[in-house]
Amino acid sequence: MLEGIEFLNKEFFWLFLILPFLILWYVLKHNKQTAALKMSTIKGFKFTQSWLPKAKHGLFVLRMLALALIITALARPRTVDVSTKSKTTRGIDIVIAIDVSASMLAKDLLPNRLEALKKVASDFIKGRPNDRIGIVEYAGESYTKTPITSDKAIVLRALSEIKYNTIIEGGTAIGSGLATSVNRIKDSKAKSKVIILLTDGVNNSGFIDPKIASELAVEYDIKVYTIGIGTNGTALSPIGILPNGQFQYGRQQVEIDEALLKDISKVTGGKYFRADNNKKLAAIYEEINKLEKTDVEEFKYYNYEEKYRPLVLLAFGLLLIEFLLRSTVFRSFN
Repeated sequence: MLEGIEFLNKEFFWLFLILPFLILWYVLKHNKQTAALKMSTIKGFKFTQSWLPKAKHGLFVLRMLALALIITALARPRTVDVSTKSKTTRGIDIVIAIDVSASMLAKDLLPNRLEALKKVASDFIKGRPNDRIGIVEYAGESYTKTPITSDKAIVLRALSEIKYNTIIEGGTAIGSGLATSVNRIKDSKAKSKVIILLTDGVNNSGFIDPKIASELAVEYDIKVYTIGIGTNGTALSPIGILPNGQFQYGRQQVEIDEALLKDISKVTGGKYFRADNNKKLAAIYEEINKLEKTDVEEFKYYNYEEKYRPLVLLAFGLLLIEFLLRSTVFRSFN
């Protein structure tokens, strides 16, 4: 294909191998038909130079050009205009449940767990253009930050506004966070419903048992991916508030109920992950992104425009010129 032109019958290009033999035949025939007169001297003769004998070779050139154009036309040159149209055949609805308790300000992930999560989740959302996504916040209680929507600008703005505050009751109510997420997505008509639940603690608050929330997820065919965030051992975490309103940090033991998170993911058909650094957290979201693929059906439309007709017309034009010249200007040389 050259500059958007493709040839449907490329095998006809083999006919170009005939051209060298035709040229050789023409040269040999010309030499054989040309008479040679040997003279001892040409003094006393006056010659008038004529361009017609040499120009006659142009007739053969025209014929060869016409033949080359016909061969190219036989190869069926054409342009192809390809247009595509995509259709999402299987949408996925996703709720991201984010723990916003004070411990999420721990600095074992940089700059802290919450900000590291927001950055990775933002990249994840941007990479899901065909899905609807919602966000749930929870600490000692839970609420919907944004319902599931296909408007990524709204979701990203809501995500950027998430921060620790004292309005939400303290603690970590994993059951409440999961139950609220289930309630947000249970009536979805999507063929696949997913909750990504992230926490850095243990269930120590709320009125809903995480196992009951897990059973609700199973009932509504919702898959839950759980992520435990935090290093193993201790982490620099908030331990109090200074007179100026800033947090006082100290080393605290990292305690994550991994058994509970593993059980939630197992019974719902999801998977449990542990993120102990920024790189691992990003890798987890990449893996979830690969596991939950949205099927996109792509239609391709081909518009072909044949280009052989101008070549044929030009070839016959050259043959006509050759015929007219041979019948008029070069008639006496036939």
